[in-house]
Amino acid sequence: MPHLDAAFNYARWLTKSDQDAEDVVQDAAVRALRFFSSLRNDDARAWLLTIVRNTWYARFSKPGRADQHAVFDDMNDERPDEQLDPEAVVIQQQSVERVHRALEELPVDFREVVVLRELEGLSYKEIAR
Repeated sequence: MPHLDAAFNYARWLTKSDQDAEDVVQDAAVRALRFFSSLRNDDARAWLLTIVRNTWYARFSKPGRADQHAVFDDMNDERPDEQLDPEAVVIQQQSVERVHRALEELPVDFREVVVLRELEGLSYKEIAR
């Protein structure tokens, strides 16, 4: 499954938790293998990401479940970028943090579109499908 990294990244944005994202991707991968014959075109990536989305909705759309997630923070990797001076690194980190906060404040439907378009590189037509 060549698109597992994209599936995990997408699931991590949806769930805001590495552990929950791993569970969603695992379930989605099982479903994708089971229903591989339903792939109608050559766009397996968009097809798999749709399965990830549906798996996430099935697992986490139950009332009260959204509050049980740990907050995802991929800023834990504090390794400095050796090509930037310290001031530029701080400015870059602050910008990344602002973008992450802004994304997390979006309603899930809008956040999905931004993540799929900007981080996963899907076209709007693929996202709409």
